[in-house]
Amino acid sequence: MGGPAAGTLPETQVRAMFDRIAGVYDVMNSVMTAGMHHRWRERAADLARLSPGDSALDVATGTGDLAIELARRVGPSGRVVGSDFSEGMLDLARDKSGDVEWEWGNALELKYESDTFDAATVGFGARNFSDLSAGLREMARVVRPGGRVVVLEITTPQKPPLSFFFRAWFDTIVPALGKVAGDSDAYTYLPSSVRRFPGPRDLAAELADAGLRDVGWILTAGGIIAIHHGTVA
Repeated sequence: MGGPAAGTLPETQVRAMFDRIAGVYDVMNSVMTAGMHHRWRERAADLARLSPGDSALDVATGTGDLAIELARRVGPSGRVVGSDFSEGMLDLARDKSGDVEWEWGNALELKYESDTFDAATVGFGARNFSDLSAGLREMARVVRPGGRVVVLEITTPQKPPLSFFFRAWFDTIVPALGKVAGDSDAYTYLPSSVRRFPGPRDLAAELADAGLRDVGWILTAGGIIAIHHGTVA
């Protein structure tokens, strides 16, 4: 595995950062999104097109909310794995649900054989991959042909007035909230990670390069949130 891409932090620093902020992560998400992040995860889970008895992998699962949404769709006869490289985040996820297999894992080196799952998802974690292309290829690799890959992520709106509000919110208010929460560095990293992340069309091209077909995306929250989806060829 190579070094971090330009504009990213080394993997060890990202992991340590998420371990530090695990205790405030859910509260900060709700404050920053007015609670809408739950609805966005529901839409991402819908786009995975899972049925009862299916299996899914949620990569960079964090505190597990998207994995729990997937588990609701596959039911008790299905299987959902929530994988993350931050044990601090996983500890909180384990407290939320026993219906998901929570495990430590590196998104760039998934331990599963090819064609293992019916879907793979990532919610607000792809921008933290030190190698985005490698992470997307790994997600596609572990999904069977005809299965789905879904990427839920913040994106930068291009048109005013929302673009002005977005810059003010992410460059000023979010770091200030992070300072109040006790980790200004982490919430300064957040807007930086969003700015360097590919826009919707470029991310769709990355997904196609990873081996997906019928790639599309939905913009919501006025263009601040993009939910990409595609089918493994």
